[in-house]
Amino acid sequence: MMAPTRARFGVVGFAVTLAIITYIDRICIAQAAPLIQKEFGLTKIQMGYVFSVFIWTYGLFEIPWGWLGDKIGARKVLMRIVVCWSVFTAATGWTWNLGSLLVTRAVFGVGEAGCFPNITKAFTTWLPAGERVRAQGILWLSARWAGAFTPILVVFLLQYMSWRWTFVLFGGVGIVWAVAFYRWYRDDPREHPSVNEAERALLPRAAPPGHDAGKVPWGRFLASRSLWLLCGQYFFLAYGAMFYITWLPTYLVEVRKVPVATGAWLSAFPFFFAGLASLFTGFFLSRLARWMGGAGAARRLMAGLGFGLSGLMSILSPQIADPFFAMAILGVAGFANDLAMPPSWAASMDMGGRFAGTLSATMNMLGCLGGSLAPLLTPYLLKWTGQNWNAVFYVSAAAYFMGGICWIFLDSVTPLDKEPKEAVA
Repeated sequence: MMAPTRARFGVVGFAVTLAIITYIDRICIAQAAPLIQKEFGLTKIQMGYVFSVFIWTYGLFEIPWGWLGDKIGARKVLMRIVVCWSVFTAATGWTWNLGSLLVTRAVFGVGEAGCFPNITKAFTTWLPAGERVRAQGILWLSARWAGAFTPILVVFLLQYMSWRWTFVLFGGVGIVWAVAFYRWYRDDPREHPSVNEAERALLPRAAPPGHDAGKVPWGRFLASRSLWLLCGQYFFLAYGAMFYITWLPTYLVEVRKVPVATGAWLSAFPFFFAGLASLFTGFFLSRLARWMGGAGAARRLMAGLGFGLSGLMSILSPQIADPFFAMAILGVAGFANDLAMPPSWAASMDMGGRFAGTLSATMNMLGCLGGSLAPLLTPYLLKWTGQNWNAVFYVSAAAYFMGGICWIFLDSVTPLDKEPKEAVA
């Protein structure tokens, strides 16, 4: 009997490299922020708007890009959006004042908005149900580790080039990815020349692009309590995580009084351990589902544990005097944060079914709303509390606890357009 080929793992490989590029392009500005503020004469509040405008446009275009992926396929959409955001990553290095920086980062957010919904669409099309959560775990490991090592990479590059040319370099990498992906990927995996008959038998019977894409059951979606709970928990998760992406390097330099290079290493802690959590959850969740008798219960336990532990660590970290140990505590918070990531995206695939791109985009859009509040609210909290950074951590902790409450009532396995059915973890 012919052994199945492994072409489907090529999709995972492309997704992993894109996740790395995505996080490098969005996180590099946090490390460059002090240089940008100094050159343009920006206040913290103005820089907060620069951080947030990306997330606003990112959130607004989640559903349109996710819907378009369902309609015309992930191949065309991903190629277009990666080129778009890569051009505007490079264009960040060509800005000259606050206005040009805001416009550039806004269009950058438009491009990045379609990344993870269309990766989710590709996974739904190419991977058997039992392999999807594992793929999401590997995907988020890569994204988080990109977030961990980007500050270190940027500090290294800034020794040899300006912050402007650093953005140009990162933009070029995305263009190369877009060309390679478009040449290799097929929306119907059965049409790929590297897929043999044995592997075709393993693949899901997905509808072709455009099938019912214009008939998204928004009435059922919006009437579903589970959809709102799924979006709510992702709102709170994104709020807590966004501090690491935006203000953490500034906090380490200004409050912890560590050198910039040391701060780059320390700020890697939350992302490094978050990546380990995503990998752990992706591989362990299926086994936990078998022990607990269903994917829904397993996801609820894993995500609830993650939210609760993240909240506790966010309260504890600012109480620790030593910067290294304080960041080690935030590393635990980062690990716990990403215990909820694979369950969230697995839920969006199961609940969305053939509309997985649209539903995951809806979840991510609401997450962006929460994420956009964090970088903007942080400088205002500092202003209102007399530069008390502890207040920033306590608000994050409260957000994490609220996310955990959402999972208590969330049905993460029932498709919103089909009869209730327990999913495969």
